[in-house]
Amino acid sequence: MDKRLTFNEDVENYDKWRPEYCDELFKDILEYARIGKDKKVIEIGIGTGQATKPFLDKGCELTAVELGENLAAYSKSKFQRYKNFTVQHSSFENFNYQEGTIDFIYSATAFHWIPKEKGYPKVLKLLKPGGTLALFWNRPFVSRENDKLHQKIQNIYQKYRPSNTKIIENDTNKYNDRLKTIQSYGFKDIVFKLYHLTRVFSSSDYISLLNTYSDHKSLPDDIKKLLEHEIKKAIIDLGNKLNVFDTIDLYLSRK
Repeated sequence: MDKRLTFNEDVENYDKWRPEYCDELFKDILEYARIGKDKKVIEIGIGTGQATKPFLDKGCELTAVELGENLAAYSKSKFQRYKNFTVQHSSFENFNYQEGTIDFIYSATAFHWIPKEKGYPKVLKLLKPGGTLALFWNRPFVSRENDKLHQKIQNIYQKYRPSNTKIIENDTNKYNDRLKTIQSYGFKDIVFKLYHLTRVFSSSDYISLLNTYSDHKSLPDDIKKLLEHEIKKAIIDLGNKLNVFDTIDLYLSRK
């Protein structure tokens, strides 16, 4: 199965546990893009709409593109009261719209699923001259290096999902690579910002959150059950409270 379609399997759990984005981020985007009632907007990969309402509330004509059929239907129902909102069940690669007519295109923790050699040129074609692209990602990080719970969870992951990849909370190399990529495809006036949030989870809630991530959901069932059991026990043993530190990286640019 295409990993992108794992999000489509349990939309209500996804909607409940995936993080929303901070007001400051939306304020910065809206000031840069100058979104209003006369603007046409495309959201790439709406999911269940964690980053949709602030733009709909501005009265723009917003078209969401969503690969998952269940996610598209869920978002259509969720925002049905907005007459300025439509959803197309499609990959962005196959999405059809008149070129050079869009004022603002954005994607929240989704654009990495699209091959960059297809995604960026298509965005550029769809945007009007001077149109805005906003890309942002939420990167959750569990606790700190000197935190016993963090160490326990990392050891559990190494037991069931051995990996040589070290997760970096503030990944400067990744940020710089994205900035260079955006610039290389012809976008200008690039602005980069970081935002930080903290969420607190019980053991059960954290397992529910894990089940919104494609790499976790795609594990073999036996491995997944053992991994979840040990993580849940570790959290309970150390007070049944786990901090998740979110870093949101935002990239704004113009055609």
